[in-house]
Amino acid sequence: MRIQDVTQQLTTPLDAPAYPPGPYRFTDREYLDITYRTDPEALERLVPEPLRVAEPTVRFEFMRMPDTTGLGDYAESGQVLSVEYEGERGEYVLAMYVDSLPAIASGRELSAYPKKLGAPRLTVDSDTLVGTLDYGSLRVATATMGYKHAPLAADRARDEVCRPTFMLKILRGYTGKPRICELVRFQVTDITVKGSWTGPARLQLFQHALATVADLPVLEVLSAGHILTDLTLPPAEVVHDYLA
Repeated sequence: MRIQDVTQQLTTPLDAPAYPPGPYRFTDREYLDITYRTDPEALERLVPEPLRVAEPTVRFEFMRMPDTTGLGDYAESGQVLSVEYEGERGEYVLAMYVDSLPAIASGRELSAYPKKLGAPRLTVDSDTLVGTLDYGSLRVATATMGYKHAPLAADRARDEVCRPTFMLKILRGYTGKPRICELVRFQVTDITVKGSWTGPARLQLFQHALATVADLPVLEVLSAGHILTDLTLPPAEVVHDYLA
């Protein structure tokens, strides 16, 4: 392979790349989102400057992606925090647990998604929508919501999915010194809300040394949403370079 051809490759291995090029289109992407109040001091320890904590709330997500161009069928779960950046309200993605290698690799390499391997699930159990997250063989989160108890306004559902979102990308060079350390922003705009509902909900988090979701304890469940969408993820843009 010639030098000029090497630089045109998306990723490695060269003979079987870990993921295909995007953009990635999601059909019937399904969310269970539970927003809860948590310990503000715990949030302050985790939100990186120049972001600031907007309010002491966390949105715990369970997502099922049954039809994703290039990536197939997989699931994700994680925590996003309510933040503000230069007067703009948004969310900071703290951690995501994913059951798909192509989704993990592309999310970390092409963007700044803080993805690691986990086993999330989103299912219906009789009259209850259930989200679970296992890390290895251990359960670290369980969410339940009454299945389609009441409609959730489409504009409210769209606002929840389309908030400005911030992520931190850190990549060290071969000497161990930071090579990339950036705060990035993206915002979903290409979206169709196909259905949205709300209902009574509960969320349990369990202590784990390496899947630290319970470090942001559930003090009060504030709201819950079950949202079905088609959407395309946009590219991220750098808003702050920590090494500049």
